[in-house]
Parts: sequence; structure tokens; C-alpha cells
Amino acid sequence: MNAARPAPGRLLAYGCLALSMSLVGSYVALSKPLVLAFPVFLLAWLRFGIAALAMPHWLRRPPDEPAMSMRTRGLVFLESFLGNFLFSICMLFGVSMTTAVSAGVIMASIPAVVAIGSRVFLREAITRRTALAIACAAGGIGLLAIAPAESTAHPAGAGTPAMPWLGNLLVFCAVLCEAAYAVIGKSLTGKLSPKRISSLINLWGFMLSTPLGLWFALRFDFGAVPLGLWGLLVVYALAASIWTVWLWMTGLKGVPASQAGVFTVMLPVSAALVGVLVLGESLSLLQVCAFAFALLGVVLATWPARRS
Repeated sequence: MNAARPAPGRLLAYGCLALSMSLVGSYVALSKPLVLAFPVFLLAWLRFGIAALAMPHWLRRPPDEPAMSMRTRGLVFLESFLGNFLFSICMLFGVSMTTAVSAGVIMASIPAVVAIGSRVFLREAITRRTALAIACAAGGIGLLAIAPAESTAHPAGAGTPAMPWLGNLLVFCAVLCEAAYAVIGKSLTGKLSPKRISSLINLWGFMLSTPLGLWFALRFDFGAVPLGLWGLLVVYALAASIWTVWLWMTGLKGVPASQAGVFTVMLPVSAALVGVLVLGESLSLLQVCAFAFALLGVVLATWPARRS
């Protein structure tokens, strides 16, 4: 696919956006076993490196795509630094200190944060309904913050998550990075193809993570990592750096950024489902209420306006 081709049909774009966010939520939850086996900076470096080996042919500029301007180059760097590198670092550290369910509740605030970013950077007006959605998302996070320690349930023998308040804060920082990713990504889809965007921001991520990644790699015992975790690492790298980015950028070509926000609901939902069904976590009543508030904010922020 290149920049000259027409935008995908609306239903196809919706499918790409929904699948992209579902994969993001799934790999966020499944990254918990990986952060127990690898240092975070080493894990990020391996992720970008594996993905770079899988898509070098995507780096080539199509003949009908114009050369990148300095502004486009700057946006590509910011897209990688905020939405790829910092998002990965904050999310990996965050999920190592809290539960996947808690992370899912916090990530339900993404549409509201995107609305704020659109207002500040794109000069889009925030309607009364959007303001109410932001309040609902904040209420959900507030409920999670006052939840007692037993509400962050975890599998027996897995140990209580270390510093859950700091983990939740880092996950919210990842939310801010994801919102920047959505806002900047819409600008890039009008200039570059989804495949080239995916490869370029992954290459920047690899370069940014290389110094610390190499430092930890020289001190890490790779032979102690079980074979199953290596397979999970490959899937994580391909999903995080290739599949989700390409799907999201493809969907954005056919859907306005504000409307695309509805599909970020799939991120916290899939993260929480994986946490409960795969990782053995449980939902407390207070977390269910927090999730309900956050999802109500999602519905209010993304429900289509009534047509004349």
C-alpha cells in the first residue's frame, strides 16, 4: 500500500482500527510475563530489533510518494518517541508494578485524552458531551485509585504487584503517549503510506533503545529464558511494532481521528479480558464500577452525532 492509493472503505477502516486496538490491549496484558523475565529496556530493544528484521523492505520510498519535508521528518520522530518508545517504556514498567485489569481501566481514558489533545493541537471544539466523557473517565481512574489493596487481585503465588500506585501512574503516562500517537498519526497518513510509517517509527524506536538495550544485553543471561517466552517475545514484537501500527494507520486513512477514538475501547477491554481469562486475575466490585465509569466516558465521547 502506498500514499497514492485511495483510503480504505469505511467498514474496512473500522475493522482495521478495532483489530489494532484489540491487539494492543492483548499484548499489553501478555507483556507481564515478559517483564518478569527481561529488563524493560532490554525487552524494548529486542522488540524493535525483531520487528526491524521483519520489515526492511517497508523502508523503501514508493516511486509515487514525495520526499519527506523537515516537518514530516519531525512528526515521524515524535510519533516514534512518544507513541512507540516512551509508550513502551511507561507501559512495560507500569504493568510490572500493577495488574492488567487496573491497566485496562486506566487505558479506558484514552478517548477523553485524545479529545483534549485534539482541542489543544488541532483546535477542535470540546462539546458538552465530550467534557462529560472526560469527567467519567477521570471518575473511573479516581475509583481505581481509592480501591483497597485486595481489589488488585492476582494469581496465587504470583506475589502482590510492587508499588501499584506508581504502576498506575506510569500506565497513565502511556495513555498520554498513545493520545499523541493518535493525533500525530492522522497528520502522517496524508503524507506517507501505512507500511512506511510503521517501518520508520520502528527504526527510530530501535535507535533510541539501543544504548540501554546493549548495556543490559551484555549483563543478561539469555540461556535462562524458557523457550516459550522466546515465542511470546516474537509475537509481542510483531504485534506491537508491525501489525498494530499498520492496521491503525490503514484505518486512519479512511476515518477522521476523532471518530477513530471510539475503537480505543477495544484496548482496555481486551487487556482486562486477557488479565482475567489468561493471567488468572480477578475483578473486584470497585474495579467493575471503575470500568463502567470509564467505558461510559468512551461511549459519550465517541457516540456519533445525530444526523439531520
